[in-house]
Amino acid sequence: QVQLVESGGGLVQAGGSLRLSCAGSGRTFSSYSMGWFRQAPGKERELVAFINRSGGSTYYADSVKGRFTISRDNSKNTVYLQMNSLTPGDTAVYYCAAAADLFGRTLLKTAEYGYWGQGTQVTVSS
Repeated sequence: QVQLVESGGGLVQAGGSLRLSCAGSGRTFSSYSMGWFRQAPGKERELVAFINRSGGSTYYADSVKGRFTISRDNSKNTVYLQMNSLTPGDTAVYYCAAAADLFGRTLLKTAEYGYWGQGTQVTVSS
């Protein structure tokens, strides 16, 4: 089992940058694949980025490709989301999630993740 706590959200102007962090508890953090999701008001929660257990494989939604970078430091039990060139369309609550996947799959769906953080608000002003 893992507990997740996000931080780093806030208010930023369009074109700016933020770095989100997600700290995980427990000794087995490196055994979890991790995802960053976001949910805007009135919209479904959507995957933003995925990273596998070792950090050697990543996936990005088309809407953030080239602007966002997911990374992890297993020695610190932390996964990061570097967000650059932010636009008002990126405004949402951002969640990190963990999945105990043994098969090395790229996990795109919310139902595939068993553990979630409480979320951190990101607001991009125009």
